[in-house]
Amino acid sequence: MIDYSPFWETLKKSSESTYTLINHYHISSSTIDKLRKNKPVTTTTLNDLCRILNCKLEEIAKYIPSDKDQPL
Repeated sequence: MIDYSPFWETLKKSSESTYTLINHYHISSSTIDKLRKNKPVTTTTLNDLCRILNCKLEEIAKYIPSDKDQPL
C-alpha cells in the first residue's frame, strides 16, 4: 500500500498548509481527503505536490507491503 504520512510531515515543515494547497494552488479538498485516507492519487497530483513543496517523491509517499494489496 502507498502511505502518505511523509506528506503530512513535509507539509508541517513547509510554509504551506492545506488551506493554501486548496485555495492558492487549487488542489481539491477531495484530493486532500484521499491523502488523509491513503487512497490513490494521480502521478500528476504527486508531481504538483513535489513542485509546490519543493521536495522529492519519498517526502510525499512511501510503499508499505500489505496483505491487503490486490493479488498479482
